[in-house]
Amino acid sequence: MDMPEQQIAAIAAEAREFTGLLAHATEVEAVKTAAAYSCRARIGGRRWLLVADGPGPKRAEAAARAAFEAGPVDRVVSMGFCGGLGPDLRVGEVLVASEVIGEGGASWDASPVESIKGAAGKGPLFSCDRVVVTSGEKRSLFREVGARAVEMEAAAVARLASEKGAPFYCVRVVSDAANESLPLDFNLYRAPSGRFRRGRIVAAALARPWSIRGLMRLNTDSIRASRCLGDFLVSCRF
Repeated sequence: MDMPEQQIAAIAAEAREFTGLLAHATEVEAVKTAAAYSCRARIGGRRWLLVADGPGPKRAEAAARAAFEAGPVDRVVSMGFCGGLGPDLRVGEVLVASEVIGEGGASWDASPVESIKGAAGKGPLFSCDRVVVTSGEKRSLFREVGARAVEMEAAAVARLASEKGAPFYCVRVVSDAANESLPLDFNLYRAPSGRFRRGRIVAAALARPWSIRGLMRLNTDSIRASRCLGDFLVSCRF
């Protein structure tokens, strides 16, 4: 009896973080899971299971559990956008985390990856259950934690991968640099589930028209960042 083909499980917050990777797919099929988005794809000659269920650790754990239930899972990659903390990181630059630091000081090692596309930034990543909004907050975190970037899901994914005994990788791309503040405080528009209330974000933008230009720039930067991340991941050696 043939064994099921092993898959790389990639966990993100939002489906759009997969756009750059899926641009390289030769096969894509929807998968029914409890997560908001999931699909299987053949990318770079390998089988991938892509799962997203919203921002933050609660949703990331749900997405990772959905991936293991849909399995089989050979290795786990936490991927997607991050905010730069290191002043040298530019929008669109890929960071391969050497370590994921969670709130409260817990940490998890992340396995190294190399890409034939060239070198990426490397270093520790801070994972917390909030959007880091201002450049001042970013400077403070850089001094206090020493991480090069910040995001919201990797710690939960790392913890579950460790419980399951699966190799863990964390590859992120900068969508907003250390010297940039976000146009809105997105923390104000999260539901108890952890997901963003998109209708409230739209209403907030309309009530603050000066924020719209910043939101458009963030969207443009995120599209470019997703493409850079996909180009990197498709050529990675895990």
